[in-house]
Amino acid sequence: MSTAKDGAATWKSDIMLALLATLAGLALDAWAGFRPLTDAGGDNDNLLRLVEVRDLLGGQGWFDLHQYRMGLEGGFVMHWSRLVDAPIAALILAASKLTGNTPLAEDVAQVLWPALLFCLTLFFTVRAARSFAGQGAVLPAVLIGAAAYHFIGIYAPGALDHHNVQLMLTMASLSLLLEAPARHTAALFSGLCAALTLAVGMETVPYVATIGVAVSLLFVVDDSGERAIARDFGLGFAGVSALVFLATVPASAWGEAQCDAFSTVQFVVAAIAGAGLSAIASSDVTARSWRRRLVSLGLLGVAIGAVVVALFPQCLAAPYADLDPRLKELWLDHIDEAQSLVTLLIHDPARVAARYATPLMAIVLMALRFSRGGWRRQDSLVGAMLLAAFAVGAWQVRGTTFSIAFAVIPLSAWIAEWRARAEAGSSPGVALRLAAVWLVSVNPVWTGAAAAASLAFDKDTPVAAEDGTDKVCEKKASFALLGAMPDTTVLAISNLGAPVLAYTGHRVFAGPYHRNVTGNLLVLDAFLGSADDARRIVEAHRVGLLAVCRGNAESLTLTKKAPQGFLAALLKGTMPAWLEPVALTIGSPVELYRVRSAG
Repeated sequence: MSTAKDGAATWKSDIMLALLATLAGLALDAWAGFRPLTDAGGDNDNLLRLVEVRDLLGGQGWFDLHQYRMGLEGGFVMHWSRLVDAPIAALILAASKLTGNTPLAEDVAQVLWPALLFCLTLFFTVRAARSFAGQGAVLPAVLIGAAAYHFIGIYAPGALDHHNVQLMLTMASLSLLLEAPARHTAALFSGLCAALTLAVGMETVPYVATIGVAVSLLFVVDDSGERAIARDFGLGFAGVSALVFLATVPASAWGEAQCDAFSTVQFVVAAIAGAGLSAIASSDVTARSWRRRLVSLGLLGVAIGAVVVALFPQCLAAPYADLDPRLKELWLDHIDEAQSLVTLLIHDPARVAARYATPLMAIVLMALRFSRGGWRRQDSLVGAMLLAAFAVGAWQVRGTTFSIAFAVIPLSAWIAEWRARAEAGSSPGVALRLAAVWLVSVNPVWTGAAAAASLAFDKDTPVAAEDGTDKVCEKKASFALLGAMPDTTVLAISNLGAPVLAYTGHRVFAGPYHRNVTGNLLVLDAFLGSADDARRIVEAHRVGLLAVCRGNAESLTLTKKAPQGFLAALLKGTMPAWLEPVALTIGSPVELYRVRSAG
């Protein structure tokens, strides 16, 4: 009888379902021994985030984003946001107070933080599905959403990277917009979430832009129903962007334009876009016709474009346009999550099913909805986000994380339709079709099929060593001997950079980060050049140890690039006189060599 009470009841029900699914996922992780805590699986970002949080807790300044133990002397400035560091640090502080054990507190935080984000993401997904297709879509959204999120990896224990935060905030923004016609404050909080996800990282620019354009166009089409929504969304977006700017950018950097992190560029654009949208939606002049609204918003878009072209033209270039060609060839082109759909179709077609099948099915379902007529604002919002995410995923596979998430919404509606048909009649054919719909909507089914196909048809697919040997040097135990040695500077490939920082007290030059250009190039010069070239670099930068991982893909890439180079010779057993092996590490995953001249 009371809409407010009914809304509160559904919120409680949805959060309980999300919590139950989260506990089930945690139980699976516990049964597996929380393996990612001791085996990062090659995810350098999770490890470096932990290092960054440790530095913050150790007294490094809030505005000081230097990573002092990576790169040349003095380190380099990271592009990540303190907005992610802060809650992780708070969890570690709280757990350390309760346990009196800092390493244990870090483990607790590494389990609880991804689990919390998993729960919130699933909750907002369920809310979005409910708004899109009603009560019948709730259970499908819980089940296929939980399965998708559990297996895409960004919510696994130890997942401290910011992609899970971004997905949660983006899904929250979409979900709140879907509810906005029935909830007065939903649009304001949707703008808040959109601003926060942008502040966390620039990867979500396409999704934030899509949400903003969708809100604007809905306002153009339906003034009476969307005016307040557009006004509040713009107000929340601009207001929170201003707060984030003040909280995360020091006054000394207000004049600096950073294209890869939240800075003056993003603040100015967000402030103009949000405040402009709110002002246009608040004006009585635009209420008279859709043409006036369209022209007003078009002029706002032109103004934003003019500001960017005039003040920040460097940010219109491709993200890695200025990257050194050597780093592009030997690093960027080998980043798994940066591969395009075309590249996967050529080199790893089985994986295409795992990353693109459910989003493509969801797009087909949305197209069928459009062809049948009766298009709704919910369809516009979900369809726009799904298409934007699929386009990003076609450019770089990392975007499929978002398209898989958005696909849950129309797929849940599809399942709900077939469930209703099955309940209305007991036809075996309908039951079989319902089972098939369930099966093809679960993303891990496609992932399993892709993995099976890869093993069956690709004889070159690497498999894990039967004896459990860490050939690619991803496990914490592989760095134990290095961690026991006196702190020094270690010369190692970039894939070992974050693990060395996380598991030891040493410093390194290389790490897979686009801002660390000089450190990464220095390591390439050392490993691709001659032994004499390597020695000059070692002596100039006071290197104490060399760390080598024979089985890591980066080592194989560098030795293939320079078969006569220093690293290739070292792996073949040709060791210069200025090096000596650390006896206990011979034959271990991480082989260590001491520089004689460094004592």
